[in-house]
Amino acid sequence: MSPDWWRWVASRDSLTARLIAAGGPRAFRVRLLDQRLGRPHRDEALALGLPQRRLAWLREVALCLDERPWVMARSVVPLDGLHGQRLDRLGERSLGHWLFRQPDLVRGPLEVTADPLPFQAADGPWARRSVFRHRRFAVLVQESFLATMMDDLELPSR
Repeated sequence: MSPDWWRWVASRDSLTARLIAAGGPRAFRVRLLDQRLGRPHRDEALALGLPQRRLAWLREVALCLDERPWVMARSVVPLDGLHGQRLDRLGERSLGHWLFRQPDLVRGPLEVTADPLPFQAADGPWARRSVFRHRRFAVLVQESFLATMMDDLELPSR
C-alpha cells in the first residue's frame, strides 16, 4: 500500500473530519442509501459476536464531496446494544460525528482489504472495517474508499 493510501486507510480518527478537510471548498454530504432492520452478513455477525440470524440495525451511506461519492459505508448495530440510542434519526448526518464525541469510545483493530465489501457495488482500491464500542453499545463500521476519491485527490491506484 502506498504511503498516501496508508494515511487514509490506517487512520483511527474521524473519517468524516478527514474527508471534510481534504475536500477543501467542496461541500460534504452524507447521502443515506438504506436504513432498516435486517440480518447482518455472516462475517458481520461474527465480527460483532452476534448469533446467526439475529436482527440488527443496518445503515448504508455514501460520503460525498460536491455530490461525488468518495466513500461507501455500512454500519451494523446489534439491537440489544442500542440502549435508547435513536440512530434511526441520524438521517443524512454522519454516524462518525456522534461516535467521536463519546469520551469513552474504544475502536477495535482495523481490518483492511483490497477486496470489495459485500454491500453496494463500489469500485475502489481499499476497504476497511472495525468495531467501535461505547459502554454497552457496539457498532461495526465498514468503509470502502472509491475510485472517485482516488481520482479527485490524485492518489495512486494502490
